[in-house]
Amino acid sequence: MRVIVCVKQVMDPEAPASSFKVDRENKRVIPPAGTPPVLSPFDENAVEAALRLKDENDAQVIVLSAGGKLSRPVVKKPLSAGADELFLVEGGEFEGMDAFSAARVLAMAIEKIGGFDVALTGRQAADWDEGVTGPFLAEALGVPCVTVARKITVQGDKVIVERVTDDGYEVVETKTPCLVTVSNDLGELRQITMPGIMQAKTKPVTEWKANDLGMGAPPESRIELTDLFAPERDTVCEMIEADGPEEAAQKLAEIIRAGCP
Repeated sequence: MRVIVCVKQVMDPEAPASSFKVDRENKRVIPPAGTPPVLSPFDENAVEAALRLKDENDAQVIVLSAGGKLSRPVVKKPLSAGADELFLVEGGEFEGMDAFSAARVLAMAIEKIGGFDVALTGRQAADWDEGVTGPFLAEALGVPCVTVARKITVQGDKVIVERVTDDGYEVVETKTPCLVTVSNDLGELRQITMPGIMQAKTKPVTEWKANDLGMGAPPESRIELTDLFAPERDTVCEMIEADGPEEAAQKLAEIIRAGCP
């Protein structure tokens, strides 16, 4: 069985908010100085799902990533966790792709890689949080799509998915090939070990440019970004003076009541 898992490099979402700067004129976020990028945490959930399928079905796990300037230590992390092979689609023309463009590029790369049984993505990316690249990719590949999985089981050509819902989960069944987006409910990526890091150095890494996929430029974006800015936050602090807790509580209640419509 062949499993392809798509991962995205993002700015570290755990970095302090004060470190993020926005270039409003060019409508882009300036990477925080001194803070290296990371794999989107939701994509790490997808890598863990792929590795569990490998443990249960002796699957081959292929990792695929596309972007402008990919950090090798970041995108090779799944290899250290146990993935078998890595494909990178890299070039300045892939910088800042919207979800539709990214899905088309990933689809072309997957078609070039060859057949697959299950394709996996995170439920959303940790930067834009749109959650649509996975379904767009399934549409481009012409395969069924099941979203926000907390558990995936493969039995022959049948894929059984426990799908997260607002009040629990539901069980969905489909057939291979298919695409599944993985929820953080599935669990975090397993711990990286030193033997895993050493083994990753011997695993194959294939690097492609736009010409290798038979494209002159990425597909045209379908999202028009009209403005990008950091919200302004005004903090107002009013001190309540009172002779005791009861009076303070009464004054606080009056202030809250006055602010309600």
